Amino acid sequence: MQPRTGRFVRNLKSLALSWAFTLGAVAQPTAAADRPHNVVLFIPDGLRALVVSDQTAPTISAIRDKGVNFKNPHSLFPTFTTPNAAAMATGHYPGDTGDFSNTIYAGFPVPGAGGSLTPFLESDPVLGDVDEHFAGDYLDEVTLLKAARDAGISTATIGKLGPALIFDHTDRTGAPTIVVDDSTGSPSGIPLSQEVQAAMTAAEIPLAAPSRGDNGKAGTATTPGTKVANAAQQDYFADVATKVVLPLFKARNRPFVLVFWSRDPDGTQHNQGDSLNQLTPGINGPTSLASIKNADENLRRIRQALADLGLSNTTDIFVTADHGFATISKETKTSPSARGSYADVPAGFLPPGFVAIDIATALGLQLYDPDAKSAPVAANSHPSRSNGLIGPDPAKPDIVVAANGGSDLVYLPKQDKKIAARVVSALLAQDYVSGLFVDDLLGRFPGTLPLSAINMKGSALTPMPAIVVNFRTFSTDCEQPLTCAVEIADTGLQQGQGMHGSFSRADTMNFMAAIGPDFKSGFIDEAPASNADVGKTLARILGLQIKDNGKLIGRVLTETMPGGARPRYVVRVMRSGPAAGGIRTECAGVSPATPAATTALPVNPSLLRSAASGTKIEPARLSHGGAKPSKRARRDRSPAARSRPRLSRQFAGLGVAVRWQPDRTPRVPPAEPDMWRPIVRSGASGRNRRWHDLLRRWYRRAATRGRG
Repeated sequence: MQPRTGRFVRNLKSLALSWAFTLGAVAQPTAAADRPHNVVLFIPDGLRALVVSDQTAPTISAIRDKGVNFKNPHSLFPTFTTPNAAAMATGHYPGDTGDFSNTIYAGFPVPGAGGSLTPFLESDPVLGDVDEHFAGDYLDEVTLLKAARDAGISTATIGKLGPALIFDHTDRTGAPTIVVDDSTGSPSGIPLSQEVQAAMTAAEIPLAAPSRGDNGKAGTATTPGTKVANAAQQDYFADVATKVVLPLFKARNRPFVLVFWSRDPDGTQHNQGDSLNQLTPGINGPTSLASIKNADENLRRIRQALADLGLSNTTDIFVTADHGFATISKETKTSPSARGSYADVPAGFLPPGFVAIDIATALGLQLYDPDAKSAPVAANSHPSRSNGLIGPDPAKPDIVVAANGGSDLVYLPKQDKKIAARVVSALLAQDYVSGLFVDDLLGRFPGTLPLSAINMKGSALTPMPAIVVNFRTFSTDCEQPLTCAVEIADTGLQQGQGMHGSFSRADTMNFMAAIGPDFKSGFIDEAPASNADVGKTLARILGLQIKDNGKLIGRVLTETMPGGARPRYVVRVMRSGPAAGGIRTECAGVSPATPAATTALPVNPSLLRSAASGTKIEPARLSHGGAKPSKRARRDRSPAARSRPRLSRQFAGLGVAVRWQPDRTPRVPPAEPDMWRPIVRSGASGRNRRWHDLLRRWYRRAATRGRG
């Protein structure tokens, strides 16, 4: 039996990083061969895990059923495309990459975005501008494809504009990595190498990508959006992948990585015209189902090409969506913005930019439109793209709102704590808000949780949001509430169309599966797995040693590999202090039951239990009910809880629910000296300071003795 000190420090290490919601890898897989297997990473943008079946997506369903079925997948919050693309590409969380949402506050006028301070990152020119401003690499982390090409592995990224390029965004020559997206063949696109141009010409494939056509039509408040999937454009991308890139890689006779980012079903679910201003069928109509089938067909063609080229047995296929999806609602009973009269918004509905309008109204400040050369936003009008600059001078705003959809980012460039308090108060009064997260440096505000709790505070180079606003989610009457979820969204799209970005389980539950020689067959993985884990897992398969700058990193999904054991984890709930009326922000997450790796690695927080009851489907939400203790809190004060080891109870007094677990894992090296700091920052009161000192002494003593 190991000394109690060693066991306690291991639990300390596990628990300290539970504020980042961590999960440690518990086994090392069998070592890869000298020559790594090929990798195809297929991203069906916005594919919901629970809608995949043999009928809706037979190819994707077969990979899930015959390979690894990730039963507990997690999109990173905010559940948008570029943060999750950055996570897959680097294995890091948004707090490190600085890719906090599709639209961010850049801190400078971005030329590729028309000089806006709030650029939309799904653009090759915008990514180039942001890279240039932030020392050549706005993510400040080495991406999977860059590391692979540096190791002599062939690389290509094909598909949706923005996320496809993020996988190798620092090189814009098109030579080391093949890049084909919406902008291919245009002046704003990444050029094609002579080798690729010749191969495309020989295959009779145009050198310029087609547009989305009718699929790109979003409609208006009176005109329905698209009724067709993004078939033509994605057929083009599939042609490039199957007729040019894979044969080229076969001829090179060396390992390769192919990233294929399918815009469907995301683009079609956003724009679909099946449900104008109605919550049903929402994103479950025929147009959305056609888009799922379209993505599935693209993957079928890639698998067939691999088989025809004799590459199936040496290629791993990892399928992961960047996020889930929900139907848009624009209804509210509290928002001042909904009382205005707008030419393009139905009466009583929330207008685009309602967060910016409501904050400006509550604080009595002028609102400006960053996407219209900082023009003032007049009464009964709204920002053109929902973003806003608030304050006397738009060149030096007090507040910046980067609107995104199911959640928004609020920046305070001057870091004014008094303004932060006023903004928080204004947002807590709105019925569309369902969870607020505030920059740790601004202090604690009742009713909110810190950004560090959701892995959004790390080593990022881009400006950090002061407040992340999660919007309310509910469900309509259907058998599985997660498939008919509805969320308030700050967007120019209409009620009844589709959106994502919230902390709802409907948005965090992305589809995830894998198959190939480096994965188990017929394996169901119950452990939480996030998109940050995808990047680290693929790097392990490819034998890449990538240096990390930040510390908010994913884990290798070793349990899915031959010889890998199932990890053990526990669920913990985090609750803020109550604001007026007993309002709290709550979220749930997981942490390792016992650490078994040198460093515990983060997993995105999300509610793990099923929402079959049809009510709680939001892992981050505002709760009402005053200071009534939770079931967990009541249990921790029960006689059974009081009979636990003394240190467990005292440590629980620091604001963390502690569970002692039998520790049968091997010893590990001691944690880094700052491992205890997240606990000190967790808001423990002065009466527990002596326990901080005790913990620090115990840690130092164990570290000195060389025990983990």
